[in-house]
Amino acid sequence: MAKTLEVFFEPVDNARLANLCGVLDENLRQIENAFDIAIARRGEQFTLQGHPTQVLRGEMALKHFYERAQNPLSRDDVQLGLVEVASRGGELAAEAPALLTRRTELHGRTPRQVDYLRNIQDFDITFGIGPAGTGKTYLAVASAVDAFERDLVERIILTRPAVEAGERLGFLPGDLAQKVDPYLRPLYDALYDLMGFDRVGKLFERGSIEIAPLAFMRGRTLNNAFIILDEAQNTTPEQMKMFLTRIGFGAKAVVTGDLTQVDLARGQRSGLGEARTVLAKVRGIAFTEFTKDDVVRHPLVARIVEAYDEQSAREARAQAERKSEQAGAGRQGEGSDGEKY
Repeated sequence: MAKTLEVFFEPVDNARLANLCGVLDENLRQIENAFDIAIARRGEQFTLQGHPTQVLRGEMALKHFYERAQNPLSRDDVQLGLVEVASRGGELAAEAPALLTRRTELHGRTPRQVDYLRNIQDFDITFGIGPAGTGKTYLAVASAVDAFERDLVERIILTRPAVEAGERLGFLPGDLAQKVDPYLRPLYDALYDLMGFDRVGKLFERGSIEIAPLAFMRGRTLNNAFIILDEAQNTTPEQMKMFLTRIGFGAKAVVTGDLTQVDLARGQRSGLGEARTVLAKVRGIAFTEFTKDDVVRHPLVARIVEAYDEQSAREARAQAERKSEQAGAGRQGEGSDGEKY
């Protein structure tokens, strides 16, 4: 059942209205696509039409962005603001922990992101598990930068297993450093964004920041460091245990991964999946489980994640039905004395 709602902004501020709508009403189109509603505008009057729940969210989005429209709104401003509105009506920023990075506006956009940041601050080991686009790695790196800037740690160490989507290091050109560099590039990008290219370069030279494949962690004890293990779904149980036992005094560790994107050899268990079970009740370790509702990329990403989740659920149900049918056929093929005909 469709609902129509009219929204007015008074007194009229033409500059704010222009910033709210964007060039050729681009911002309004983003709101329409995010909530699957239609928005018509005439001056300061906006008419919203669609599902009642989505129309109310659209109204909250317009008010949310109008309050922030003293200056033009970028595409990123709108995309991230839509995530906030969808999760908690745009009232989340004041509750999120403040992070000391170059990105002064950085904060958790959803309730689970806020919980994740708090867990990182409160626990020595934190696991962030969930689909792509939920901010697991970026927020972990931001927390590491925050801890470093506040002199809570002396070093930042970022690592990930060099296993990706079926490729192997031997097929890549160059020496070992050049071979592993593409796997670590997302971590470099996050650091450059949060600290600036020049400063990151100087900290690399001083050894205050280190990025290395997981295999390089063996045999080390990491004291007074903030350590992040990214793409942890591609660790083996042995590698996960090795990493977690590297943590020394004054250290803090964050482990991130997506259990729906395991690239290990068929039949090989994921160290992240096993750790979630083995360490679930260990004191001092926190787990944050993200969902599609925490995706902070293009709205289509959340829909893609949802579509794949639904497909996985259908396959699981079909497999369960096949096993049930096979079990039933086995029982029918036995005689009254339990022997097969």
